[in-house]
Amino acid sequence: MADTRILTQTEAGQRAQLLDVDGYDVALDLTGDDKTFVSTSTVAFRCSQPGADTFIEVAADSITRATLNGENVDTSTFSRDKGLTLVGLAADNELVVEAVFPYSSSGQGLHRMRDRVDGESYLYSQFEVSDAQQMYACFDQPDLKAAFTLHVTMPGHWRAISNMPVENEDTAGDVTTVHFAKSPQMSTYITALCAGPYHEVTDTHDGITLGLYCRQSMKQYLDPDGVFEITKQGFDHFHSAFGVRYPLPKYDQIFAPEYNMGAMENFGCVTIAESSYLFRSQVTEFEREQRANVILHEMAHMWFGDLVTMRWWDDLWLNESFAEWASHWANVEATRYTGAWTTFLSLRKNWGYRQDQLPTTHPVYTDMPDVEAVATNFDGITYAKGASILKQLVAYVGIEPFKAGIKEYFEKHQWGNATFTDLLSSLEAASGRELRDFADTWLRSAGVSTLRPTVAVDADGRYTSVSVLQEVSPDYPTLRTHRIGIGLYDLENGVLKRRDRIEIDVTGERTEVPELVGVKRPDVLLLNDDDLTYCKLRFDDESLSTVIDHIAAFDDSLARALSWAAAWDMLRDGELRARDFIRLVIAGLPAEDDINLVAAVHRQIGTALTYADPSTTDQLRADLAACAKTAMEAAEPGGDMQRAWAKAFASFTASDTDLATLRGWLDGTGIPDGLAVDTDLRWGLLVALVGRGAATDADIDAELERDNTADGERLSLIARAVVPTAEAKADAWRRITEEDGLPNFARRSLMTGFAHPDQVDLLRPYVARYLELVPQMWKRLATEQALEFIGSGFPRLVIEQDTLDAADAWLADPAYPSAMRRGVLEGRDDIARALRARARDAA
Repeated sequence: MADTRILTQTEAGQRAQLLDVDGYDVALDLTGDDKTFVSTSTVAFRCSQPGADTFIEVAADSITRATLNGENVDTSTFSRDKGLTLVGLAADNELVVEAVFPYSSSGQGLHRMRDRVDGESYLYSQFEVSDAQQMYACFDQPDLKAAFTLHVTMPGHWRAISNMPVENEDTAGDVTTVHFAKSPQMSTYITALCAGPYHEVTDTHDGITLGLYCRQSMKQYLDPDGVFEITKQGFDHFHSAFGVRYPLPKYDQIFAPEYNMGAMENFGCVTIAESSYLFRSQVTEFEREQRANVILHEMAHMWFGDLVTMRWWDDLWLNESFAEWASHWANVEATRYTGAWTTFLSLRKNWGYRQDQLPTTHPVYTDMPDVEAVATNFDGITYAKGASILKQLVAYVGIEPFKAGIKEYFEKHQWGNATFTDLLSSLEAASGRELRDFADTWLRSAGVSTLRPTVAVDADGRYTSVSVLQEVSPDYPTLRTHRIGIGLYDLENGVLKRRDRIEIDVTGERTEVPELVGVKRPDVLLLNDDDLTYCKLRFDDESLSTVIDHIAAFDDSLARALSWAAAWDMLRDGELRARDFIRLVIAGLPAEDDINLVAAVHRQIGTALTYADPSTTDQLRADLAACAKTAMEAAEPGGDMQRAWAKAFASFTASDTDLATLRGWLDGTGIPDGLAVDTDLRWGLLVALVGRGAATDADIDAELERDNTADGERLSLIARAVVPTAEAKADAWRRITEEDGLPNFARRSLMTGFAHPDQVDLLRPYVARYLELVPQMWKRLATEQALEFIGSGFPRLVIEQDTLDAADAWLADPAYPSAMRRGVLEGRDDIARALRARARDAA
């Protein structure tokens, strides 16, 4: 289905045994039209079996010439999805491939965008998993590392940024050729190029040149002080913690437009999503902490992934899990975001829990038969569950032995490839502990355990018995050993304070806790206190009653986050009615002073409303709107809470009076003191009004004229797809599914706006259309874009038995490949879960 080669693990292993790649010399000519560019790749490599044949990936439109050791290569069988066959290899080889490549509009390969503000073009590369072949001919697998020398011919006013510093430049008229210094050994997927008239800010730290780049039209939003602060703190922390210095002379971070992901760890040339982390408007500390986490995540990859690289993609989890764990660790230890583990639990870990309960769950360590399978596993298990297990591993071996093991691992394997077994060996040597059983138990089995307390109390209010039950799914019955804290919290003068805390190992189905026999019962008995293990947790009845009445009273944000996570799990599992969860939000969230917790719970409310009995939804939404308005009015003017609750108010409200209030804010009237109705909030207000029929296409046109930027275009697409008419839905659907050359950011934006919870009647006809089009879109789009369409396009808001039946009928066809089925399976599970939750709420 993809237009690049689907490399299998078997092919990659055979090629790695056959070849050693010494280096690539790549010359790019970017001075042609805005559709294609010319790339000339010179590849020096050795062959262990002279006379053997192999292949090289070249996802080009056409090959102009190709020579192997001075002889012409037969290109008659070449295609983008097969690559170029090489026959009769010598012991030492030089391959030259000159080809014409298309610029990408999908965000994969060498992406080119045109800035609607000044008409300038900006390029950036995105090569993970195996898309370096879209810019140059290469053996596109992680264990064939090589040195790279890059030359870029481009318009004279452009700037080029790559993994290495610029060594020299040649200028002829209005054309410049930039020659980059030769790189150390690295994998193809982390090579990089950004080119265009990028705005640059530089600094230095600890001998490293730091660069920061963005489009010229965005330079007023760059915030170099904030980004450089986190960058410097990160380098200081990782240099000290890892014991091995960052090995390149410079470290650049580029805010990339129309970006598909959060960021990418290209060695020394990190790309970051402009729309997510280059703030055009006022933001809260929640968004700033998320940006810090992304900066530190990609920096951790400089060691774990770039300096030492996985041999094959079955260790992708380790790449991402390590960076996920290390970024939160660094945030806590080295920056002002000392509550980052609370955020990790509230956002990332909850993501992992959800993913682990889907029918598509998988072990953290899972086989990757080919690169197409890899694309389906950038998920909550690979990132969040894996990071949770690493956090447990650190607690198990101790932070100092862990750091010592990591240092030995980096020193031993730097510039090469390694496996998880190599890491375990280093950690075992440093800690003196045997870790293989731990790894097998946690990494090679799927599913999440639920820990539930059972208690008995005597007439004096003292425990006569306490035990912890471990419950697992019958589909994934592994009973794991959990090291947990148990916190005893008492309500004193309106504050839930921890009286005591013990640590135990939970094993098997039931674990007795004799340490608590005879102890006075607390107001809250909190399992997994301090969030040591990866599990879902429950409360005994008395503790749950206290939590419901006093969830904001915990004096520790992590305890509050654990309680919110438990409530969310109980809602999803049908143990808590949707109306009760929403009442908990209304009663407890306005008193919460941690903006990260407020933001996390706000993200859950929309789903909670879809779990409610439909006959109660309007009233629940009205109650939420009133709560949000009251909380906004009570918040500090200009502060984080005011802005967060103002956005929530705009999201929930549906009454004519409140919609008129939102319209007034757009027109500059009735704005609460301190609330900045700036560009991004204006679009949020407009989308809310459009979705409820209180604004028109003319209003969208006017706002786009006011904000005639790339972000304005993106947000206007969301607004147009939200319009509550059959005609608007049909036009958005046509563009999503039929428009040739539609940039991926545009398809994503249209899909975001297409699904609106108040427009189920308009969405119902698209259940059948979506299922009919899935196979066609799978063939038409590249892997990442097809997966996004299948996952995001599933009609999750049409929560009806007919949707479930239609999905089941579609899934009954065994001809569909598993990667294509995944999004439908997950969407089907969401519908089934929502139907169960609605039945529970109605009961």
